[in-house]
Amino acid sequence: MSWLFPLTKSASSSAAGSPGGLTSLQQQKQRLIESLRNSHSSIAEIQKDVEYRLPFTVNNLTININILLPPQFPQEKPVISVYPPIRHHLMDKQGVYVTSPLVNNFTMHSDLGKIIQSLLDEFWKNPPVLAPSSTAFPYLYSNPGGMPPYASQGFPFLPPYPPQEANRTITSLSVADTISSSTTSYTPAKPAAPSFGVLSNLPLPVPTTDTSAPVSQDGFGYKMPDIPDTFPELSELSVSQLTDMNDQEEILLEQFLTLPQLKQIINDKDDLVKSIEELARKNLLLEPSLEAKRQTVLDKYELLTQLKSTFEKKMQRQHELSESCSASALQARLKVAAHEAEEESDNIAEDFLEGKTEIDDFLSSFMEKRTICHCRRAKEEKLQQAIAMHSQFHTPL
Repeated sequence: MSWLFPLTKSASSSAAGSPGGLTSLQQQKQRLIESLRNSHSSIAEIQKDVEYRLPFTVNNLTININILLPPQFPQEKPVISVYPPIRHHLMDKQGVYVTSPLVNNFTMHSDLGKIIQSLLDEFWKNPPVLAPSSTAFPYLYSNPGGMPPYASQGFPFLPPYPPQEANRTITSLSVADTISSSTTSYTPAKPAAPSFGVLSNLPLPVPTTDTSAPVSQDGFGYKMPDIPDTFPELSELSVSQLTDMNDQEEILLEQFLTLPQLKQIINDKDDLVKSIEELARKNLLLEPSLEAKRQTVLDKYELLTQLKSTFEKKMQRQHELSESCSASALQARLKVAAHEAEEESDNIAEDFLEGKTEIDDFLSSFMEKRTICHCRRAKEEKLQQAIAMHSQFHTPL
């Protein structure tokens, strides 16, 4: 029954895919597509002769290269894009489309498989990073090169925070240490800019969208205490005492440290440091769980890509088999098989007339071949009638 159901895929594809009916432009297009498939075995065909997708992983980052062939390909260059968007010198500003010179200077004589391979080699040599606009995690616990610190995550209700020093350490500071550091850091040679340790270690107010609105200490902003217009403590001092305080910065600093507003700022700073340290400890405890879940997502995505590629290949195979088993294809095979059986019976008859076979052998073999020939012709005629009947009702088989 090999004449009815072909055993191999190559037998049917070689007959249907012969380049005899293709133009030179279509033949060149098929050669470029074949070069792309031969160079990358894991490539998936999204739409036949139109769209292809190639996944690859570099530095635990899975990126899909999408290759779109325009209608006038290869006279027009292919459109090569990636997802998710990445940062790389071969990409555009949005990180979506490839702007490599090999793609921009593409001609119909270029090798598409080598172009994609050179793009992968460049990605391996200089690994890309996710663009900030991507919905995926741009990084976990390290800041990759080329990315600004504290990148905006698109939260409209949080004000932008100014960049901080990478090596800045957070330490708690008591009032006694603050006073001692302030007195020792004072230098009379620079009276215009005294270095008070209290002021240098105070937390800077975070800029908000509306500075006139009252902001409480809620973790997102800090409102400095209100400074009164008058200080009752100074009204009790004499003019000579005020003059000494103005001339001697140590006395002024001692008076300054007794202000309740400064004490409130120091207490708020200590509380804020403690809350930050506690939040950092909680985040570090969540790091192993987050890393494990991230790896699980990557593994499942890799599995999804493989299953999708397998599914698309099987769908293509199912489509080819359905075409090879259509009513018109079966009718053509029955007609050819009936003709072959008739030729074999004619050869047996000629051999008998020439005296090459005995009469018993002739009768058995001749009748068998003739029976097969007439059966196939009958089946072919019935199938033709069924096709004609269905074509009248616009339901082709």
